[in-house]
Amino acid sequence: MGFLLDGAGLLVLALWVFCIIDVITTDESLCRNLPKTLWLMIVLILPDVGSVIWLVAGRPWIARVPGALPYQGEAGREPGPGRAAPANPEDDEAFLRGLRERVEEQRRKAREQRKPDDE
Repeated sequence: MGFLLDGAGLLVLALWVFCIIDVITTDESLCRNLPKTLWLMIVLILPDVGSVIWLVAGRPWIARVPGALPYQGEAGREPGPGRAAPANPEDDEAFLRGLRERVEEQRRKAREQRKPDDE
């Protein structure tokens, strides 16, 4: 029976360490409901309850990029395969041309829908 209690204690310790690291590596702007510093204090002071509360109420619910580490960040990374480099839409003539074509198509459809009503 003692080994079951040891195993449960080990799981609680692992959860606590995971949550401490998770709070520390989570970006301040992504923390929900409370500031990051307060979350860290809650997890440190209340190991088991604080860890569960962090996972439920504080941890961000966004999907992470596979293979990206939480502390690595995306700033300064070069676009790789399958990643589009952000471009200024005003510099992209094909983008502007597509916008103009869609606007003209919408205007044409609106004129066609109004014509039967006018007659």
